[in-house]
Amino acid sequence: MIQLFAVIFYFLLALSVGLLSYKRQTGAESFLIGNRSLGTWLTALAAHASDMSNWLFMGYPAIIFVGGLFNAWVAIGLSFCMLLNWQWIAPKLRTLTEKMGNITLSSFFESRLGDGKIRLFSAAICFLFYTIYIAAGLVGLGALAESLFGIHYLLGIVIGIAIVIAYVLIGGFTTLAWLDLFQGLFLLGVILAVPTLILQKVGGLPTLSQTLSEVPALLPSLKGMTIFQILSMSLGWGLGYFGQPHILTKFMGIRDVSKIKQSKWVGMSWMILSLSAATFVGLVAIPFFSGNIENPEMIFIEMVKGTFSPFVIGFVLCAIIAAIINVMSSQLLVISSILSEDFYKKLFHKQASEKKLLFVSRLGIVAVAFLAFIVAAIRPGSIFELVLYAWSGLGAAFGPLLIYMLYAKRVTKMGAWAGMLTGGLVSAVWPFLSIPIDVAPLLPGFVANFLVNGMISYSVSSERSVQEWA
Repeated sequence: MIQLFAVIFYFLLALSVGLLSYKRQTGAESFLIGNRSLGTWLTALAAHASDMSNWLFMGYPAIIFVGGLFNAWVAIGLSFCMLLNWQWIAPKLRTLTEKMGNITLSSFFESRLGDGKIRLFSAAICFLFYTIYIAAGLVGLGALAESLFGIHYLLGIVIGIAIVIAYVLIGGFTTLAWLDLFQGLFLLGVILAVPTLILQKVGGLPTLSQTLSEVPALLPSLKGMTIFQILSMSLGWGLGYFGQPHILTKFMGIRDVSKIKQSKWVGMSWMILSLSAATFVGLVAIPFFSGNIENPEMIFIEMVKGTFSPFVIGFVLCAIIAAIINVMSSQLLVISSILSEDFYKKLFHKQASEKKLLFVSRLGIVAVAFLAFIVAAIRPGSIFELVLYAWSGLGAAFGPLLIYMLYAKRVTKMGAWAGMLTGGLVSAVWPFLSIPIDVAPLLPGFVANFLVNGMISYSVSSERSVQEWA
């Protein structure tokens, strides 16, 4: 009961932040992209906090707990590629999407290629993989409700869906950005404080030093296979940043492109601190559990439950709930933009009013949440596996194409279609193939997309089939 009171108190506080930042949404552009009005800190924390879901507290610490410091290459790859995303993608994407009047990634592809069908196809890919991504968040909410409150897994999912839908509907893009700022700072404080306090319980720095000497090191050797594994882990996650619409739309929403440089350093500081602390969680958990726990994805939750008072437990674990809600809210907003702008407006009602599009956006949020509930109820994999699958599909399908769109002077419709289809398909089927080498599905899909798109686009000589831009 005390834990439940702490959770209710936290969400009333978060809701107050949302209501204080609430601006009445009168149209689809204000609801979906905030009329491009975000400031430096809002953009930075919205881009990063909406990325790190329960994966930060549950999925990632689990692979450190199981595989040692060597698996921290995942975090290194993510940090490096997100930095490149800020540096290379954000400024150009922000400038071009405003110039062309685009509020979704799919509409940007259409504007660049002059092909309405590619907009529909890319929107369909988003719909598929985001449903799985949102389901991963629901799996985390269900597991948390079961462990913390003894609530049935399915009931926990239903409660989670209700909270997320309420968050999205309360105000759209701008309000969610303020919630991301508030909750991003809160979860950063929690993930920094918890392992630091628990470390003292397991023996302090001497115990941590002993743990580091016993687990696989960050660079165990310079053998060819080791280097291959490092590249596979780091790039197999990091390259995905170039194709995640729920992150890329945050770049599109900043007020002034000149503010991106400041946002970059705020966001990257938050990211490096958060991932370092999550790595710390996995390492501290090794002596805490003596290497034994039934579900490694529950190490953060179980450590908190075994260390703090009931009220603190409830309050601290709100950080996980906040992380889940941040990501799911942003993803649902992307899906709603796809349903209203890329499907309804494109296929059924090209002259739809802003109020009509806003209604379709909100209706789409409820529909997608229901589909994600069905996937989460089946529980087809762990949180880590579901996030990796969805992340890989989006990154492999859209990442190379976006890079070509922003930097290549020559791209064809055929090249874009073939590359996107190849990348998405390879990453989607890769986990089901009996491949003896452990490679994240994003990497082969990303490379396949990049090569196929480039070979087809640069092999066509007809001026009518080639789109060129400076």
